[in-house]
Amino acid sequence: MPVSAHYALTVLIWGLTWTAIRLQVESAPVDISVFYRFLMASVVTLAVLAVLRRLQKLSLKQHSWLVLQGLTMYSVNFLLIYRAAESMTSGLLAVVFSLVALFNAVNGWLWLRLKPAARLYPAVALGISGVALLFWHDLQLGNATGASILFAAAGTFWFSMGNLVSIKVRLAEIPLLVANAWGMVYGALILGVWCLIQGVEWAVPTTATFWAATVFLAVPGSIIAFYSYITVIQTLGADKAGYATVLFPIVALSVSTWLEGFEWTITAVAGAMLAILGNYVLFRRPGQKT
Repeated sequence: MPVSAHYALTVLIWGLTWTAIRLQVESAPVDISVFYRFLMASVVTLAVLAVLRRLQKLSLKQHSWLVLQGLTMYSVNFLLIYRAAESMTSGLLAVVFSLVALFNAVNGWLWLRLKPAARLYPAVALGISGVALLFWHDLQLGNATGASILFAAAGTFWFSMGNLVSIKVRLAEIPLLVANAWGMVYGALILGVWCLIQGVEWAVPTTATFWAATVFLAVPGSIIAFYSYITVIQTLGADKAGYATVLFPIVALSVSTWLEGFEWTITAVAGAMLAILGNYVLFRRPGQKT
């Protein structure tokens, strides 16, 4: 599958997860909901790999990178971002999370000495401006606390660090599916320990809506989307892969138009166009006419 297809698949699936997350957390506490998501994703992935006989023995050093990947991509980042979502609008959260592309560029330069392309900065500026316009109404509500903004920024930064860890995982010569499976195992273990520390009630939700949303978040939302996203990181670099976080709010609002009657204002349409323009600026080939 070409990397462009992986990029498009990431944007599409993660755009749809917004609705699934809302349905999931309506039936269970946030922490336990995230735990069930990654527990299911890790079990399914390990089972498939075992049936296909693609599991392999890994060294202690390789497992240490996967523990770090589980910590940064499949647990703590979600806990921080979900905490932020409890007291801020989804629009402001989307704007903060769209900073992943910028964080990836800065962290890549600081930690891996990867110099980002010059076009990244105008592309990210267009993208973040576009997301801000998309959620202009939410931003005007101004309901976010300093703590919620800090949680959102910390979760976004932590996810960005996970993007860099995935590059180290590739350099450690761990097959991508195997890496994701064990990363999610460790992420689920970390989430489970956190739930025990927090004294979260371990009741098993009984609603069909919860389990339907969890299956979607675990299989397409985690197994498939993270596989595609990390493929993009390993092919194009973390800075370009991060731009997917700018585009998936457009998908989310398109779904909201159908399910919840979201109305596209002139401001929202302008925001979507700016975000798409930023994507064009970032990925257009050298010498291509604008």
